[in-house]
Amino acid sequence: MSTATLTSKGQVTIPADVRRSLNVQTGDRLEFVQVEPGRFEIVAATRSVRELKGMFGKPARAVSIEEMNQTIAERGASAGLRAARAGSRSAPTGGRAK
Repeated sequence: MSTATLTSKGQVTIPADVRRSLNVQTGDRLEFVQVEPGRFEIVAATRSVRELKGMFGKPARAVSIEEMNQTIAERGASAGLRAARAGSRSAPTGGRAK
């Protein structure tokens, strides 16, 4: 088993054997996918989407494209509202920064 240490800056050096196994190099992106609370999988973002097939098992039910689009629209709209509210709370008051 490979191990790594978290630095005070929140950085981790991924062991060479893990980098080779993931086939990643300097500058490649990694995704951290939560598979259950407190447990993540590291996935090389440089992989083809087709390689990820089956990673999360079968869905509980089939979802139509229309349902996906509707959910994306609803969640996007609510995310926009949250961002707008957060922006109004942190808007500058006109004072000078120190």
